[in-house]
Amino acid sequence: MEQIAQLRTLGLFDARVPRYTSYPTAPVFSPATGADFQAECLARLDPAEPVSVYVHIPFCERLCWFCACHTQGTRTLSPVESYLGTLEAELAVVARHLPKGVRMGRLHWGGGTPTILPPHMIARLSDAVRDVFPVADEFEFSVEIDPTMVDADKIAALRAAGLNRASIGIQDFSPDVQAAIGRPQSFEVTRDCVAMLREAGVASLNADLVYGLPHQDAARLADTVDKVLSLAPDRLALFGYAHVPHMSKRQKLIDEAALPGDEARFRLARLAAETFTAAGFRAIGIDHFALPGDGLARAAETGRLRRNFQGYTEDTCPTLIGLGTSSISRFRQGYVQNAPATPAYVQRIEAGGLAGAKGHLNTDEDLVRGRAIEMLMCDFAIDQDALRREAGPLADILLPVHAATADRFASVVARTSDGGIRLAPGGRPLARMVARGYDGYAAENAVFSKAS
Repeated sequence: MEQIAQLRTLGLFDARVPRYTSYPTAPVFSPATGADFQAECLARLDPAEPVSVYVHIPFCERLCWFCACHTQGTRTLSPVESYLGTLEAELAVVARHLPKGVRMGRLHWGGGTPTILPPHMIARLSDAVRDVFPVADEFEFSVEIDPTMVDADKIAALRAAGLNRASIGIQDFSPDVQAAIGRPQSFEVTRDCVAMLREAGVASLNADLVYGLPHQDAARLADTVDKVLSLAPDRLALFGYAHVPHMSKRQKLIDEAALPGDEARFRLARLAAETFTAAGFRAIGIDHFALPGDGLARAAETGRLRRNFQGYTEDTCPTLIGLGTSSISRFRQGYVQNAPATPAYVQRIEAGGLAGAKGHLNTDEDLVRGRAIEMLMCDFAIDQDALRREAGPLADILLPVHAATADRFASVVARTSDGGIRLAPGGRPLARMVARGYDGYAAENAVFSKAS
């Protein structure tokens, strides 16, 4: 309990801060930076460097109450098929701006529920993406999979498209918790999904869990964790539930009185993390775990771990091209987000242009601060010498921030010999709070998730 008392004193349980999957964060993006900037960035890509591609499928047959993603419900495939046609049109527009020879190193389908697509639509979308982005060597294709919305034929179609990494949404196996978040999903259905993926030859499986859900307690979460470990995943993600009903109206269906308190949330996260590490997983950053030998673990060991909109990754592609409604593209020059509402996205594509609606043009200082935050989130330390090698003398603009950080968090932050900082193991839950000190922007009217 000593750690909880220390973290309470340092403000962990009161803070709401960004997750820092990008810097600057999305609330800073401006409509002044949109489709024209997007076109310029695409045209300036270096064909020698593979790109990552993200495709957003916003449709779900059921809208889980805990989710705050850009999604919409549908009981038929008609809007899905129409949306697929818009994606094909967007790809055609993107292709007009790309230099010849650009290849794809990573592909990720997220949502929503990508596995709402039937086999023929899976093949159609895969072909459309590959027509514009031929695959590079060591290509990786990952898909977010809802076990209640997949069967052997869909998995076969995904494998034929090149699927080699699957991310399975679980959240919690307790029927009481599932009922409170509108997501019924039995262990047996999930186990059968995992078996089908393994039988199809999918070598890498990730499981997503969420702590801080309504009616979740230590016994229920421990049972979920034991069941998840029995599925033998290669990676795990343990996300804290972000209750933001002002942003996601469906969360108003969740009984706030049933949510665990801040310190209870922390204990739940620690329980799961300790069980995972005892089972042989290595803790990666603030909320991921991987078996030794997994690519994510190797990246963490060798200083190649990175952070993007999907969380932690060993993907070193400097460019991420987002396709579909709300998708965010990351370029060296900055960020561009497609129109977040599907009708507005469709309208932009049907008008013959790109879908970028808002974004941010990076300054040199943004790059320094963003890299420092990424170091902190990945390695719990900021290597000042490495920053100097990347940015030259400009890196030293952070020296006063290092000093202020070490002063504010003196019990858990130490200065390093190169002038940087390092978080003590007991202070790692504060990583997002510490990162906030390196953020040069005040996102007005933005409300972020709890730091705990």
